[in-house]
Parts: sequence; C-alpha cells; structure tokens
Amino acid sequence: MKKKILIIDDEQDFGLLLKGYFIKKKYDVQLAYTIEDGMKALEETRPDFIFLDNNLPDGLGWGKTEFILNHYPKTQINLISAYHVPKTSTNAFRILEKPLSVEDLNSIFD
Repeated sequence: MKKKILIIDDEQDFGLLLKGYFIKKKYDVQLAYTIEDGMKALEETRPDFIFLDNNLPDGLGWGKTEFILNHYPKTQINLISAYHVPKTSTNAFRILEKPLSVEDLNSIFD
C-alpha cells in the first residue's frame, strides 16, 4: 500500500514541486492551499506524512499542530516555513526551513 502525503501550503509552485518529487518516489500525494481545505483533506485521506506551512491565507497552519497530534497520532508532521523558523524539533514533529533541499526531504523518510 502506498504511503500518503498531504501538503498544506499556499505557494502553489512549491506544492507542485513537492508533489512531483513524492510521486516519483511512489507516494500518494494530496495538495491543499488553505487550513480549511487541509483539515478536510486530513480527515478524508488520513495521511502518513503531512507538510504544513505556517503562513496560510486563512491563518497560521502551525496552530493546528496540537489538534493533529491529538487526533492523528500516526501522522508524522513536518512544519515548514520561510519566516521565523525556530531551530527545534521533537519526536512528534519536524521543523523545516524553506527552501527545502533534497537532503531535507530524504532525511524524513530514512
């Protein structure tokens, strides 16, 4: 069974680049461009991995981290942003700074 990835990011070009990368690696990928659409997609797809941007048109995506951890504990959260990125990560989630490198992405799946 293919692993599922959900990307929630309002930068459409970035989302499409990530989607193309993950499709080549044989993942099932869904894109959402707002928190609202992302939360709907999360419920529908129950992904294995989520890439969640912070600055979205309808609010701060990182504010959904606790909800996701509590309701989807098997989903690995990868928080991404280009602005004010704290230098910390826990076992519960990773924080990645844009621009992402191939090494950043590969480290998630190793």
